[in-house]
Amino acid sequence: MPLVISLKQQTSIPIEVDTIRMETIRTQTLDAVRATRIHYGNKSPALSDFFYVSGSAADDSEIIWEGDCSKVKLIGACLTTGRIVVKGHAGMHVGAEMRGGEIIVQGDTSDWLGAEMHGGRIRVQGNAGHHVGAVYRGGRKGMTAGEILIDGNAGHEIGNSMRRGLIAIGGTAGDALGYNLIAGTILVFGGIGIRPGAGMRRGTIGLLGPVAPPPLLSTFRSAGTSRPVYLQIYLRHLRQQGFAVPDECFSLPYERHCGDFLEYGKGEILVRAS
Repeated sequence: MPLVISLKQQTSIPIEVDTIRMETIRTQTLDAVRATRIHYGNKSPALSDFFYVSGSAADDSEIIWEGDCSKVKLIGACLTTGRIVVKGHAGMHVGAEMRGGEIIVQGDTSDWLGAEMHGGRIRVQGNAGHHVGAVYRGGRKGMTAGEILIDGNAGHEIGNSMRRGLIAIGGTAGDALGYNLIAGTILVFGGIGIRPGAGMRRGTIGLLGPVAPPPLLSTFRSAGTSRPVYLQIYLRHLRQQGFAVPDECFSLPYERHCGDFLEYGKGEILVRAS
């Protein structure tokens, strides 16, 4: 039986729950979990002041968050093992700096989803905000391993300074997709905003949607058309995870653009060939 944490009532002030750590709560009694201190404004109330808590994560290492948690921050932050399911919306910093395990959000998330994550998998069945898998301000690297799969849309600066890993977006993405990308793979199956790949050094950005993207920066150069084998491997992997991949993505040729030549110029952007 999983540990079930249900929101009692909505609040306009964000609640920070980074103290709810899997490695800790699965060894605690139910009363000890309820007494765990969380952050609410300038106060540190007990978890039970805002949530109903039942069950246990001792046997299956699973936590279920119930209710509209759009004002609940840092769910699954620094997760190393186990499984977290959010049955509803979630707030900012879901899975930030996580190293392993799995997080499933059955709704939308806010900004900084999987920021600076180092492993594991995040699946969002709705939309996500800005800075998915990105570096925090003042940091050096964004996401360094793991997977983030978003069925819906996402915001700006997806994968900012990403180092490794996979981000897949079933819908649209905002401006500056893959900004300062160091390495890793970002695949988008819908439309995108302006300046994709600005400042990228290495890595792959796949613009796989049927809508033509905006003009690429002048610091990218066309490098011909092909059907990359590695892209087929990624697409098959996504299908195995239950991610919706259009059939035509497996057979279409893609035009390859190398850049950004203001940096190393070893990155690539794949666009459906016209």
